[in-house]
Amino acid sequence: MAGLTYTILDATNMSTAEVYGKALEHLADNYDNVVGLTADLAKSTKIGVLAEKHPDRLYNMGIAEQNLFGVAAGMASAGLVPYVSTFAIFTSMRALDQVHTDICYQNLNVKMIATHGGLSFGQAGSTHHCTEDIGIMRTMANLTIVVPADGISAAEAVTAAYSKEGPVYIRLNRGYDQPVYDTSECDFQIGKSIELAEGSDLTIIACGAAVYRAREAASILRNSDGIHARVIDMHTIKPIDRDAILKAVHDTRRIITVEDHNIIGGLGSAVAEVMAESGKACAFKRLGVPDTFSIIGLHEDLMAHYGFDMNGIASAARELMNRDFEEDDDWDDEL
Repeated sequence: MAGLTYTILDATNMSTAEVYGKALEHLADNYDNVVGLTADLAKSTKIGVLAEKHPDRLYNMGIAEQNLFGVAAGMASAGLVPYVSTFAIFTSMRALDQVHTDICYQNLNVKMIATHGGLSFGQAGSTHHCTEDIGIMRTMANLTIVVPADGISAAEAVTAAYSKEGPVYIRLNRGYDQPVYDTSECDFQIGKSIELAEGSDLTIIACGAAVYRAREAASILRNSDGIHARVIDMHTIKPIDRDAILKAVHDTRRIITVEDHNIIGGLGSAVAEVMAESGKACAFKRLGVPDTFSIIGLHEDLMAHYGFDMNGIASAARELMNRDFEEDDDWDDEL
């Protein structure tokens, strides 16, 4: 993250969105073709930070999300690199036709920063929850999908997206994420997961807000149960890090996925597809929002309600440790 000097202490005082806003400002300092677009949510999504230093490079399209993405496609066609930011629910559903046809089908260089993902805007009600977007976006050809764990990794994702040719979907929360990284330890590369904790008993694969909970759950399991859980931050959902998944299957034979998303179509489904195609079975559990519209409440309370806070993850791990599976060390007889 060249040029950025935020530390874990700074990140604690800034929401995830504020950190990404600073990263975008830094990109604009260095690249004249970077512009920002908003649909009257510059303050809420923090893309307004860009206008503080570059007021002529942030465009407000008004409350017109379809127009927002159509304009971004036009700008990209003209050689600009537009960063478009609005709520995840509006990016992945209200403006889906424009995202599909104007941006992904044309393979245009548009970077979509979708905030308030998952249940992070829990008290706003089910119309503002977004627990389907990863599943929707995974089916868009040409699209890269990144779900950072905290502010530092969000800034890394925003910076890395500039060098990634083609459309990129970066999914953030409302903000105020617990810090997972400081600048010295976040070796962020699109498509390459990060192992946060070593373990040989089972592997917890998480993304977004679930990463911090997964790491804390692993600590509980190690100190209270003697269970050594590997923790993987699978920040890139597409293209997913197949090597890390298959290594975890081989080494631990038990996998739990954790995501702030419907368990259908998101991280858990992506991991399951890799395992199924490999022909290597293991004990497997998906944690996230079940196939339902969420109840309303604070983010932390909702994660606990649906069982993917740190206590829910630890409980699922204990259950998985008691599950039997076929012992087969080399899988030579598998397809």
